Amino acid sequence: MTTPNGFPQHSRVCVTRSMEGGAVQDLQAKKAGKAAKKEGGGDGAPLKIGTPISETLKLLPEELKANMKIKSITPRPPRKPRLERAASLDEKSWRKWRRFRTSQESLTDPNETSSSNGSLQEASPSPPSRGRASPCHPCCQQDSLHSSPDALEASPVGKSRGGTSDLGKRASEISSAFGGLLRGKGFAGGKPRLAQIMPARPLPPMELNVASHSLRTANRIDSDCLDYRHYSQHKFGRVSSSLSDSRLQGNGTVYDNCSTDSMKSTFSLLTPIRAKDVRSRSYLEGSLLASGALLGAEELSRYFPDRNIGIFVATWNMQGQKELPVNLDDFLLPTDPDFAQDMYVIGVQEGCPDRREWEIRLQETLGPHYVLLHSAAHGVLYMSVFIRRDLIWFCSEVEYATVTTRIVSQIKTKGALGICFTFFGTSFLFITSHFTSGDSKVNERKLDYNKTIQALTLPKNVPDTNPYRSSSSDVTTRFDEVFWFGDFNFRLNKDRETVDSILNQNPDTDVSKLLMYDQLTSEMSRGSIFKGFQEADIHFRPSYKFDIGKDSYDTTSKQRTPSYTDRVVFRSRYKDDIQAVKYSSCPVIKTSDHRPVFALFRVKVRPGRDNIPLAAGQFDRELYLIGIRRRITRELQKRLEQKDQKSSSICSIS
Repeated sequence: MTTPNGFPQHSRVCVTRSMEGGAVQDLQAKKAGKAAKKEGGGDGAPLKIGTPISETLKLLPEELKANMKIKSITPRPPRKPRLERAASLDEKSWRKWRRFRTSQESLTDPNETSSSNGSLQEASPSPPSRGRASPCHPCCQQDSLHSSPDALEASPVGKSRGGTSDLGKRASEISSAFGGLLRGKGFAGGKPRLAQIMPARPLPPMELNVASHSLRTANRIDSDCLDYRHYSQHKFGRVSSSLSDSRLQGNGTVYDNCSTDSMKSTFSLLTPIRAKDVRSRSYLEGSLLASGALLGAEELSRYFPDRNIGIFVATWNMQGQKELPVNLDDFLLPTDPDFAQDMYVIGVQEGCPDRREWEIRLQETLGPHYVLLHSAAHGVLYMSVFIRRDLIWFCSEVEYATVTTRIVSQIKTKGALGICFTFFGTSFLFITSHFTSGDSKVNERKLDYNKTIQALTLPKNVPDTNPYRSSSSDVTTRFDEVFWFGDFNFRLNKDRETVDSILNQNPDTDVSKLLMYDQLTSEMSRGSIFKGFQEADIHFRPSYKFDIGKDSYDTTSKQRTPSYTDRVVFRSRYKDDIQAVKYSSCPVIKTSDHRPVFALFRVKVRPGRDNIPLAAGQFDRELYLIGIRRRITRELQKRLEQKDQKSSSICSIS
């Protein structure tokens, strides 16, 4: 005869709380407990399916029976799972590794009461005996039947009477497993080890994603260190100890796995470098495909995902004036576009007597984000190259050369100055020139150009990135990107009255009619000068010749014709590598008879090899400190003036 649940009537066995801390007991268990107190059995009898609990107690030691009390417990529903915070990948793997180590120790250490997950089957790896059962404690029934009622109903024992053999196997397994526990110290005064309460179902993933995209891209791990996380877990037990996810959670920061994935190193946020890679890395033989190369593709993509940099190129004939503009912001930092450039190259003709003061003013204007990579001079020709402080590590040694175009070489007012270096795998050449002046001296200016490209001896030590496309007779063919700017002195082939009438008719800088008379445009179209070079479209008024301090063109007796003498041209080995963004002048600077002319470019950069002589982050530190001090002093003075204006008051007498 069977019960409504499908069990034989003589085997009403209680289902009580398990070793993991649950407290579940149904009404059937209460009846079985009461019946166990009334029935008795013989000593040493083997455990059978219908054996009551009292007979099982006879098998236990006397001390254990004295300390044990069987009492009925009112059934109650199981506790709701305690939700834990979402852990990162590092923390999850660390917890799994910790539980695995604990379970191994509990299986090998006889002093431990049970495994970390509370499973009796894991606690006893030996197969269950099919013969005489070991003595068993009533609690074994609680731990053996910790499955849900649904599982009991689905088992073959609860479906037919023919399942008594399976139930017997289950009882023998329980008795064998619990016998091993009784031989330990589980009931000798120590408390059993309970497993950690985990949610019944996996927690839903976090929907709020606040991971920084720039952090993930800027700290992308090298391909040869993809297994670094597993290696660190094995060696150190935990990754990202310098900025762990526990600290992030403690500060109340919302984060996801992408944020913690970007923290590769065990000790810092820097990309890890293996010791064997440091030993084997050769700086004499670079490779474009080498992982971890300083100038390689991975490092380039880290700083420039689109592989384009912004370059500011400017030229200005200062007319040898000692007085410098009060503010250079409108010149170096135009409001359009909104962002500053990565590199600033400024060429000056007829520079001021104090060249150092000019460079300090440039540093003061650009601020602490930029450093002077290199500066050079040829008489009164100056050139300064500023670069973002973060990028100085990817520049080669800087080289420069000069050319004098005058017959008397000691007079260095006319000539050319060139500076070259390699940035990642792209070579750059910047040339500033001052050609022969005069309205009709076009041929002399072309001779100046030809002498410059032949006599400028660059590069010297920095290797050519593409020697197969270079020419020994033209320095501009030996570099990937070339920018040539300066006072070329090409004029407009038109009289002053005609030019003035065109300028007055088109006050909105529509200068297309003027460019029809431009000497340089005409010569470049013929191919007689600046072969292979391009110039952006001109939409500004002529930069020469102004009255100093005024917006009017030459009002002296000479009545010089306004002209586009100050120009910026460029060429590239590869098509569409250079894109002109803006080409304009700065009309607010009026300390010279020339207006500064500048151009903004987007230039494509290619990865390089580690075999070039690097500049090792060198820059003019003294100039940097002086410029920053002046910038701070200027800001403090400005604040003090504003404070004085607010505190001052005007008294009026009526």
